[in-house]
Amino acid sequence: MSFLAGSAVTSFGAHPGRSTLDLMAEAASAALADAGLERGDVDGVVCGYSTTHPHVMLSTVFAEHFGLQPRFATALQLGGATGVAMAMTAHLVIEAGGAERVLVVAGENRLTGQSRDSAIQTLAQVGHPVYEVPLGTTIPAYYGLVASAYLHEHGAREADLAELAVLMRRHAGGHPGAHFREPVTVDDVLGSRPIAEPLKLLDCCPVSDGGAAFVLTRRPVNDHSLALLGAGQGHTHQHISAAPSLLRYGAGPSARTALAQAGLGLERVRYAAVYDSFTVTLALLLEEIGFAPPGAAGRMAADGYFSTAGAVPLNTHGGLLSYGHCGVGGAMAHLAELHRQMTGRAGARQVPGELDVGLLHGDGGVLSSHVTLVVGRP
Repeated sequence: MSFLAGSAVTSFGAHPGRSTLDLMAEAASAALADAGLERGDVDGVVCGYSTTHPHVMLSTVFAEHFGLQPRFATALQLGGATGVAMAMTAHLVIEAGGAERVLVVAGENRLTGQSRDSAIQTLAQVGHPVYEVPLGTTIPAYYGLVASAYLHEHGAREADLAELAVLMRRHAGGHPGAHFREPVTVDDVLGSRPIAEPLKLLDCCPVSDGGAAFVLTRRPVNDHSLALLGAGQGHTHQHISAAPSLLRYGAGPSARTALAQAGLGLERVRYAAVYDSFTVTLALLLEEIGFAPPGAAGRMAADGYFSTAGAVPLNTHGGLLSYGHCGVGGAMAHLAELHRQMTGRAGARQVPGELDVGLLHGDGGVLSSHVTLVVGRP
């Protein structure tokens, strides 16, 4: 077992003049302060990748920059699932005795640090170099394909997906660090500019600058440490043209593994932090994990099931769709919010009642790599 002892997330949005290392350092300093630890206490570092600082040894580059000399260091690349996979890796390293206090950190100036063309070229690399990339597709196009299949198979409406964007924006309105906070309606989502039919602009997460970090320890080090009870992964494909299904992926197996490790059923989960790069991403993951029946996630969101006062509060910081997406740090912000909520430190957006079990799920590629964590009170 390991413990989530500290977490932090910067504001997301435009941070002109701030580099990847700047944003990582800001988040890392705040996470250590939250844990009540000093830099000298850290003996492990796990970091993600950065498209604006593509160094092949980013973990030790950051350690040097931040003044650390860890006995364990590594960097990971698993697309949008990287942040959750980093936490799982730190957990496993601690359990194996490789380190006692691991700093997990990522950040990127993805909005201000690269051109539009560079960003598009980077995102296009997710496609198969022979069978997909030559067709000119990018990530939104792949998810548009998935969304079309989802709507057709389940008889859902575009408005059902839009409800998820509305919910995320409502939740972001309570967080001062969110990239976008102004409320939107279903009509606003449906009327926004088409990006990759049937997905509109407000069905898609923004590109942001930002950073996030957390500290995992072998033992609780403060009164807001949470236990990491279970972890799982699922990988069904890499390229969407090789996916066994456009509607079923690795989220279900990943979540079942994590819950089984924790010795808990999904009904015990009181708070959900689920990856939401697009509205259809969130719908598919909620349904495959088991929080909603097939095709019903949007309607349940409209009915308040995933609201702050609902049965399973979801992404109460606004998620990727509204808090923002800075690359690896995007999903890490979900964990930082889960940590705040489950320890009663979320302020005005605090979920009522006792949150004793939380589930975090990250997705990488085009729904190709999945990582799930189950977190609870010690």
